[in-house]
Amino acid sequence: MYAFTLERPATLADAAKLAAAGAKPLAGGQTLLASMKMRLSSPEQLVDLSGIKELSGIRREGNAFVIGAMTRHADVADNAELKAALPALADMAAHIGDRQVRAMGTLGGSVANNDPAACYPSAVLGLGATLHTTARQIAADDFFLGMFATALNEGELITAISFPIPKRAAYMKFKQPASRFALVGVFIAQFDAGVRVAITGAANGVFRHQALEDALSKSFTPEAAAAVTIDAADLNSDIHATAAYRANLISVQAQRGVAKALA
Repeated sequence: MYAFTLERPATLADAAKLAAAGAKPLAGGQTLLASMKMRLSSPEQLVDLSGIKELSGIRREGNAFVIGAMTRHADVADNAELKAALPALADMAAHIGDRQVRAMGTLGGSVANNDPAACYPSAVLGLGATLHTTARQIAADDFFLGMFATALNEGELITAISFPIPKRAAYMKFKQPASRFALVGVFIAQFDAGVRVAITGAANGVFRHQALEDALSKSFTPEAAAAVTIDAADLNSDIHATAAYRANLISVQAQRGVAKALA
């Protein structure tokens, strides 16, 4: 590594001041510290958010769960109320990375990083969540802008994410076996107003699939998902899978997701 300073504020206000002045936020560190070790990132100052109590926790507010940005994956996975009312989100968290990653990684860190194969962005987009920041509230549909890109301004911090509770939901992930990131992940959520389907791992960023949403809003069945043709034109093709293979995985995982949500 190289020389840098580490700040550990106790309040969100102090953290926001440091971030606004150019300090790099440190959440769970699962991406940032690795990139620093490889010399891919070289911040001169880090602001550690782990000591700010108001950024952690899970609470239900009406028909939504509000989860603090610094809440660990393991805490989301183990929360009894979440497992009862929104099991798809708890189940997703339980299968992120390995035990060590789940013990350190955070919801806000994952979403702010917006890795194109990360799990949480598909839950945020699939559930139509609202992101609360130090400056404003951002709808999920306006937040993800592409590979590692979000609507966050420089120095703006995610404080919490509000997840509406759907009628049914499920997340199906086909893992890349070495990294445990999603080769293809499909999050499906059924609401009274219709169905939302978000895909991760298949392209250069998380995205909604309009054709699957339309079909499943008319008939929430595996057969309806199977009848949708998945276009491979804009999907990734690499050493792990071709675009055509990923397109087939989207269809298969969508069918399995609907069946799981109905079970």
